[in-house]
Amino acid sequence: MRSFRIGTAFGIPIKLDLTFLLVLPLFAYLIGSQITATAELLNDAIAAGIEVDAITTGLTPWALGLVAAIGLFVGILLHELGHSFVAMRYGYPIDSITLWIFGGIAALSEMPEDWRQEFNIAIAGPIVSVLVGLVCYGLFVGVLLVEPFESVPIVTFGTLFVLGYLAVLNIVLAVFNMIPAFPMDGGRILRAFLARNRPYARATEMAAEVGKFFAVLLGLFGLFSFNIIMIGVAFFVYIAASTEAKQVMMKAALEGVTVADVMTPAERLHTVPPEMTISELLQKMFTQRHTGYPVMSNGRPVGIVTLDDAREVQPVERDAYTVDDIMTRDLRTISPDADAMEAITTLQQDDIGRLLVVDGFGTVVGLVSRTDLMTALDVIRSSGSESLGDQTEPIR
Repeated sequence: MRSFRIGTAFGIPIKLDLTFLLVLPLFAYLIGSQITATAELLNDAIAAGIEVDAITTGLTPWALGLVAAIGLFVGILLHELGHSFVAMRYGYPIDSITLWIFGGIAALSEMPEDWRQEFNIAIAGPIVSVLVGLVCYGLFVGVLLVEPFESVPIVTFGTLFVLGYLAVLNIVLAVFNMIPAFPMDGGRILRAFLARNRPYARATEMAAEVGKFFAVLLGLFGLFSFNIIMIGVAFFVYIAASTEAKQVMMKAALEGVTVADVMTPAERLHTVPPEMTISELLQKMFTQRHTGYPVMSNGRPVGIVTLDDAREVQPVERDAYTVDDIMTRDLRTISPDADAMEAITTLQQDDIGRLLVVDGFGTVVGLVSRTDLMTALDVIRSSGSESLGDQTEPIR
């Protein structure tokens, strides 16, 4: 997601995704356009006593729609803060909270594998939503009884509408999040219970399958009710469930495997000098069937050059340009003792294809690429092993 930071709450960066800027006015429009039906529903459900005519004149519906939409996302932010506070209590830092088209996401630096911790973190969000709903209802009752704005009916009934709407919607949000559609809150609670007497990876796999089943149901419901947002939520749940299950299974398979086990060691590593021309580089790539090389000068790494870098140079200029002109100087390195899963995470987060493996003295001892890691994963899966940590020989 492309997002920008708008502030900090309790030390947690708060971000808005660009899609939020689209969905906020959309929600404001939807709430405003349905204000009559919603007000009548609130009158029937919680005896709101709203005079519909007082809030449906002029621009009032759209103003109330905007206020209610902002209040909804404030509730979602508080929901995510609920998750975050409990996670931080267990020692899991929160990278950020992002509001986007489908609500909010609290980005934990690491997911807990202890089922009790995951249960408590997951249930915290819906509990906060219920509390927000109850607070809104309490304020709603206060306004209904005291009528502080009785001399200005539009303000009185507008306030009752917004508070009643948010009271109901936050309760609905809590209930909806309890659907066992992993990785929604209910799905994480399901995984927590499954992990009580099963391996974490197996519990995740089972929860993900349940999540994808519910995603299909949500998608069908959205399709037949012409609800585009519900279809979008279903798509997100299905993809997120598949992705997280894959990540957890990968982590379990690579448990005990270090970067040193899967890397290409220095003695077999192909490198290039910075003064090599682009024509020579492309010829070397063609001959050796490699698409990226560490660039070495006086025995020290000075950069990384890839086929994509070389393609940016026009054919007529490839004899005039050298590797030094196009290489990436911002080197990403990793220790040979680091977990293989850490290498995968770094490659994914930085969207790069390879990492230099450097020991404590700054000496290059190898290179690990996506291909190395995927090959190792295929070997583990093919052998049926849970981990290669007990192997005496590294994977090659």
